Amino acid sequence: MSDPQVRVRSSGAGAESVDDIEMEGDDVEITDVVETGTGEEEEEKVSIRTTFIEYLKSPVMEISVGTGDTQTLLTAHKGLLVRSPYFAQVISEDPTKKKVEMPTENLDAVGSFLEYLYTGEYFPRIIGEGREATLESDPNVPSKDESGEHLLRHGRVYTLADKLGMKELKSLAHSKVHRADTNAKGEIAYARYVYGNTPREDVTIRKPIASFWGMRAYVLRHDAEDDFKALCLEYPEFGFDVLSFVLDARERKASERQTEEPRSGRKRPRI
Repeated sequence: MSDPQVRVRSSGAGAESVDDIEMEGDDVEITDVVETGTGEEEEEKVSIRTTFIEYLKSPVMEISVGTGDTQTLLTAHKGLLVRSPYFAQVISEDPTKKKVEMPTENLDAVGSFLEYLYTGEYFPRIIGEGREATLESDPNVPSKDESGEHLLRHGRVYTLADKLGMKELKSLAHSKVHRADTNAKGEIAYARYVYGNTPREDVTIRKPIASFWGMRAYVLRHDAEDDFKALCLEYPEFGFDVLSFVLDARERKASERQTEEPRSGRKRPRI
């Protein structure tokens, strides 16, 4: 959120010192004009922070998600919404705008986006650090994930964050995908969503899917062979990416074997 520059004149000991102000939030630059004793003025730039309460005092915008019977009306403060380049543009084009329509977006994904704006995280949170980090258990999703909901939740947040220009949220959602537990059918559902809702150039989310299936193709294909075949026919790019991964892996192994094998001075026997 961009605030106008404020000029504050210090007029001696009785003046309020800008340095004593401590706030949390976005950096705001204030210019403090200081008398030099020579009749000239020098400007000193002091960074202060906007308090969270200032965001909560900003105007509220309605966000309509879905259509028909599934339509839900949410609200959020504009002071936080403008952190998204998408909403920043909407609000800058019409500062008096009070409602935004998002008819095709998933309600849970939008809710996760708003939760992230207000808290810096979204449920389920990451617990721990490094490779040992896991996700909080979600009582609303069965432990044996047959539908792929564990993966789809974060996949939907990823694609929404991409649309809204939220790079950090996008990265967070992608990191949670790799910590979600599911089975072959769940992986199929997730792969179908990703290949149906992301551009070909987005290798960040597509490449791990291809490598996952490429390394486990035999087992996973037999666990969900019909679904695997249907997905390959529905999205040929998926089948091509998996095949490319398998062939690349074979070429690397063949190259490594050639490097490891000692060269022989014997010539190929003639017949």
